[in-house]
Amino acid sequence: IDFNLPATDGNRYQLSDFDKYKYLVVFFTCNHCPYAIAYEDRIIALDAKYKALGYPVIAINPNDPEIAPEDSFEKMIVRAKEKDFKFPYLFDETQEVYRNYGAKRTPHVYVVQKDGKELLVRYIGAIDDNYQDAAKVTSPYLSNALDALIAGKSPDPDFTKAIGCSIKDKQQMK
Repeated sequence: IDFNLPATDGNRYQLSDFDKYKYLVVFFTCNHCPYAIAYEDRIIALDAKYKALGYPVIAINPNDPEIAPEDSFEKMIVRAKEKDFKFPYLFDETQEVYRNYGAKRTPHVYVVQKDGKELLVRYIGAIDDNYQDAAKVTSPYLSNALDALIAGKSPDPDFTKAIGCSIKDKQQMK
């Protein structure tokens, strides 16, 4: 599911920009949701660990800033600098990308495998089982999925229920 989106670093990105990677961790997130905020440091750490292994993070904000002003592109730029994101933080300005992926929440994560022109979804869902306290996580779903793929296995589970804030969609709010 291709995209061409503006990023907080001043560039635009599409899937072909990541052709050197076989897998991508596509992370739908935003600035204002307390669940998304709670996961920021974990996503930064996951990107630091797994990018070098060929599994980089791409963060996408799907929210309409007219509904959630804290999620404006300008505020995304500020947040990316404050948190020193080393991954692209993209703005889904038309809200087509999140719909194409089927994301429902922030955060909502997809691990996709690039297989020629096709994208195969290998994991969908939550990052782990405790958004409130990283020290109390008992099931690190995303890390387990990535470790399985690195080992040449299929993630188990390959789907978990994403928890978080609903995506602020201008069409759904009418």
